[in-house]
Amino acid sequence: MKVFSTFDEIEAATGEDLGASEWLTIDQNRVNQFADATGDHQWIHVDVERSKEGPFGGTIAHGYLTLSLIPWLGSQVFSLQTPGAKLNYGVNKVRFPTPVLVGSRIRAHVKIATVTDIPTGKQLTVQHTIEIEGQDKPACVAETVVLLLP
Repeated sequence: MKVFSTFDEIEAATGEDLGASEWLTIDQNRVNQFADATGDHQWIHVDVERSKEGPFGGTIAHGYLTLSLIPWLGSQVFSLQTPGAKLNYGVNKVRFPTPVLVGSRIRAHVKIATVTDIPTGKQLTVQHTIEIEGQDKPACVAETVVLLLP
């Protein structure tokens, strides 16, 4: 895991591939709990029997479930130990190129995309590519934005 203690260390890592998280198996229980939390009970996610006849041959994870795992997966790859607050500012350019079939394993590849000076500190953009084991296309590609305050 890469630990950043200063803004200079983060800036020096711009463009650097920081590595990948551990693999995580996406099971039906996780998908069902996400459906309950969000109210999204579409059959393609939660109806195991019906989804066997669907376009993917089984249930798939919600795209937003995959997206919501980015902070946890990313925390296995890098840590911001800079002084001051670290605030989630948002997400740029989110895409879901390939559905995650229940039972698949995913992991995150993480890259520091940009570090920008702002009046209150730094704005950090991190590129996350969520891979599916055995698949050529990723499940999710997203840029998260973090405000780093001194």
